Amino acid sequence: MTGTFITFEGIDGSGKSTQMRLLASFLRLQGQEVVTTREPGGTPLGLHLRAVLLDSPEQVDPLTELLVFAADRAQHVRRFLRPALESDHIVLSDRYADATVAYQGGGRGFPAKVISEVVELATEGLKPNLTLLFDLPVADCVTRTRRRRTGKLKRDRLDAENAEFHTRVRSAYLQMAAAEPERFRVIDTRGSVEETHARVKEIVIPFLAGRGVLSPAAGQASTAAKPKPRTK
Repeated sequence: MTGTFITFEGIDGSGKSTQMRLLASFLRLQGQEVVTTREPGGTPLGLHLRAVLLDSPEQVDPLTELLVFAADRAQHVRRFLRPALESDHIVLSDRYADATVAYQGGGRGFPAKVISEVVELATEGLKPNLTLLFDLPVADCVTRTRRRRTGKLKRDRLDAENAEFHTRVRSAYLQMAAAEPERFRVIDTRGSVEETHARVKEIVIPFLAGRGVLSPAAGQASTAAKPKPRTK
């Protein structure tokens, strides 16, 4: 497998989806073959599973939630992620298996052994080359999601969870990042969208350059000095 797999993680409102779109645009301008995807919902089947999980009016049992997310991921890995990576693409995914560890493990309280077994079964061991964790205090995330919400954008079930739930999820993410510093990069998103995007590029450009995918100077404006006009 020759492609590069980068995942974007964080609690709702952390800015990960916006940053994934910005990075995809930047990399395409550099001539890179980039595909973007998300979980849940990265395949046609996944879209149906996403609707069942996040928009269903019926109360969804936590175990059902865990297993349906795993089914979505199994389809995603086999039908989308592996083929894209084998075709030498850069794959950017808005959430992946770490979300299950954070949400169903940290948030719902499933034992780590159960989460690990379910994740391994669904992914067959496919792990990201790089994971960007967008971190923001829960109160700030709530403010952001409330600000961006309109009458056309309704809250899904995970959005509607209380602050204690999202605090547990955030803590689980930070624990993963501390345990795997070679894969994770934590990005504080309290600044502007532009500041966060600059930080993302500071991380991703050297990373891709190290893999021989991108020039270390990608995106840099020319620093060559312009000739000064002659004076009489």
